[in-house]
Amino acid sequence: MNIEFNVIAAFDRNTEHILMCKRRKNPYKGLYNLVGGKIEDGEDGLSAAYRELEEETGISKKDIRLTHLMDFTYYLPSIKVEAYVGRLNKEIAVYGDENDLEWIEINQNFFDVSRFAGEGNIGHIMEQIYLSKEILLK
Repeated sequence: MNIEFNVIAAFDRNTEHILMCKRRKNPYKGLYNLVGGKIEDGEDGLSAAYRELEEETGISKKDIRLTHLMDFTYYLPSIKVEAYVGRLNKEIAVYGDENDLEWIEINQNFFDVSRFAGEGNIGHIMEQIYLSKEILLK
């Protein structure tokens, strides 16, 4: 059985900050992570990304255009993570009750596993975004 998740790299309007959540529970308790969640059975990935983003932050489909960036497939223990990226088209107040939300400047070392979840995956995602910034964040 495959379990599927998504993560969303949501940037502010000026592409100077990325929205992160500080995890309140394990895994990764106390670390910054991208927002996201579980893809439900029968749900397509993009719809799930928009749903999770709105549930966790209040950012709706009219506030941002998401692009499917990459996937991570873990054959043991049978997990797939879809990564999406987007930039807000206006300033918006974010809110969430599952984790603390923070806008973090993009000049961080996202490979620092003492601060960021995902064993370096957030750093890898950010590097791919930087390589295609003109296309992804237009």
